[in-house]
Amino acid sequence: MSDINQRNKQAALDLWAALDRAPETAVPMLEALAQWHGPAPVGVQTSGAGIVAEMFAPLRAALPDLQRHTHIFAGGQSDASEAGGDDGAWWVAGTGYYTGRAVAPMFGIPATDTDLRIRWGEFLCFDGAGRVTHAQTIWDLVDWCDQIGHPVLPRPRGAMHVYPAPTGFDGVLTDPQNTAETTESLRFGRDFIFGGLNSFDEADLSSMGMARYFHPNVKWYGPGGIGACLSLAEFETFHQQPWLIAFPDRKVMHLESLFAEGRILAASGPMGVVGHHRGPYLGHAASGAAIEVSGLDFWLRDGAQFTENWVFVDMIHLFQQMGVDLLAQLEGRAA
Repeated sequence: MSDINQRNKQAALDLWAALDRAPETAVPMLEALAQWHGPAPVGVQTSGAGIVAEMFAPLRAALPDLQRHTHIFAGGQSDASEAGGDDGAWWVAGTGYYTGRAVAPMFGIPATDTDLRIRWGEFLCFDGAGRVTHAQTIWDLVDWCDQIGHPVLPRPRGAMHVYPAPTGFDGVLTDPQNTAETTESLRFGRDFIFGGLNSFDEADLSSMGMARYFHPNVKWYGPGGIGACLSLAEFETFHQQPWLIAFPDRKVMHLESLFAEGRILAASGPMGVVGHHRGPYLGHAASGAAIEVSGLDFWLRDGAQFTENWVFVDMIHLFQQMGVDLLAQLEGRAA
């Protein structure tokens, strides 16, 4: 089993190297691709040529000095059946940031003379032959806009631009990990999601029992618009309370993947959380709209608690469903 995982991880590294060096050279490596969920406004692409043309080639053209920094890299076999995922599928995931300076606009985001650190998170699903069949990528476009002085949401309540590598732990798992640790991380993660997060009674945060799962000094690295929360108290105050006022009936329902490797747990889903926009959120009144949250998560477990959590939400896509085009706010701003 570890041989399959190691093979897939090497294939992921080879794919990322090609995408970083010359995106067009990655197209033959995606011959088995059926569906790739890119961040809004890219959306779903159904071929390697499509995802390269709509996403990776424009990024490379906009940031010709682009470099990828990888903070977490892990793979494993998914056990997301309770949320409707493909139980047993093999996945590889990574996160970190791109650095570079934009010399051309992208997605309407102006080019500025700014040193950028653009958060990326990516999950790749592999078939039995070690080929990518499905994928999901989120880039933190809201934080990108904040970095260049063109915010599209109010200033986050959490800390801005905080997305480090794991503290005191090498999250780039190129070697096979301890099987017992992997099993415990997955068991703990399933209990956290389906026995904790999904137990909210729509009235009291304590109904989820987050203190059982998160260390009191947990570091929760959220997306632009929310920011980083540097303790459990900040997480509940800066993120959970506003989020659950806005989306009180939200549930983790449609994860595509949930897997672990060693002490790292990872989950993905273009429709991973569903609910309704029933309260104000980040300056926008309730719309009543049904929402599907496209998100990615990475957790680091230390013993019987998570100590760090890297969180991606496609905020552009979320606000589209609420009737708000965040990127349209950039029109007419100086390039």
